[in-house]
Amino acid sequence: MSTTVVSWNIAKRSEPWRQLVEMDADVALLQEAAPPPPDVAGEVDTGPDEHWDSRWYEGRLEHPSDRWPMVVRLSDRVEVEWFRQVGPIAETRDDEIAVSGVGTIAAARVIRHDAPPFLAVSMYARWIKPHPSAGRSSAQFSDGSTHRIISDLSAFIASAEPGTHRILAAGDLNLIHGATRRQSTVHPHRDRTVLDRMDALGLEFMGPRHPGSRRADPVPPELPPDTLNVPTFHTARQSPATASIQLDYAFASRGFHEGITVRAMNSVEEWGASDHCRLLIEVAGEQQDG
Repeated sequence: MSTTVVSWNIAKRSEPWRQLVEMDADVALLQEAAPPPPDVAGEVDTGPDEHWDSRWYEGRLEHPSDRWPMVVRLSDRVEVEWFRQVGPIAETRDDEIAVSGVGTIAAARVIRHDAPPFLAVSMYARWIKPHPSAGRSSAQFSDGSTHRIISDLSAFIASAEPGTHRILAAGDLNLIHGATRRQSTVHPHRDRTVLDRMDALGLEFMGPRHPGSRRADPVPPELPPDTLNVPTFHTARQSPATASIQLDYAFASRGFHEGITVRAMNSVEEWGASDHCRLLIEVAGEQQDG
């Protein structure tokens, strides 16, 4: 039996929590999440606050965010062991994750009786403004946040053969895969380094991609005509029908990835109550004899 995982940037809205409960999924990897509304709070398990905001930075920084990545248990078919966030230290305990970017990552171990456990990671590449000395205070970049996420992930990989790991990481990276034209928030050369580092760590790019999900029509000008990108986000001036940008992606450990499928729920009918659509991820269980 497979484990159903939903990755979704819910834009700090309440209605997506209700739609998650209706999906009969097992785990949600959320971004820009606020606490669930009271009417569904008893039907989801968001785990301890320390897995998404342990306040290790308190006393040094102003509170930097009101919306967070989270790992949420949605069903009794799985057990979830959340990793408590600590600061960017060199050595952690078994139940901790060292975090170098505030509000960028949440992680947990997902356990099911018919398969070995896997690590589930919700990623949110927050926009970062450059230092004033850079001279472009209006510009923002997401690759800095993403590289912090990758560095934090690398602690779970160490120097062992990547094929021995079982890691699923998904979320909103705020970059456009395969872009060929630079725009104010699109920097193709910098964005490609994200994919290169993921690959070097043995994390396979899982998409979602066309034809498994709907492609934008027309193709956005910053992408080549044969792009396999699929829209997962619409701006305030767009709707699910006119969405054109892919910002949400999934990765899985090489070898483990062979039992995983990823689809963007990006049709108009199934988009959902956020400006991002859901990524529906199926993680296969162990095959049974006979």
